[in-house]
Amino acid sequence: MMTNRFLCEICRKGFQRNHNLQLHKRGHILSWKLKQRTKMEVVRKKVYVCSEPTCVHHDPARALGDLTKIKKHFNQNHGEKKWKCDKFSKKYTVQSDWKAHSKSCGTLFADLLASTSS
Repeated sequence: MMTNRFLCEICRKGFQRNHNLQLHKRGHILSWKLKQRTKMEVVRKKVYVCSEPTCVHHDPARALGDLTKIKKHFNQNHGEKKWKCDKFSKKYTVQSDWKAHSKSCGTLFADLLASTSS
């Protein structure tokens, strides 16, 4: 078993790998920089809101942090639902979600029926 050979000079926390120590040290530098900000300084972060007015992510306070996430959110929640379950008529906007549903569709219900009829 490896010992914690690499010690942080600031907080004396030990790490098995130098790389992990370097990543840890960045946290100390970041927290120091955050403390240096004055109370009057406002940090504005770019956010991405959903274009659908009824969506919770339309509110800037509940916005998503990057463009990829907002695009995925919009497609999965508000996009055209092209794939449909034949048994339950449930529709999906993402083919992989439909495929995952199709693999297990009805199995839980079938298992419940089998256990109650025995």
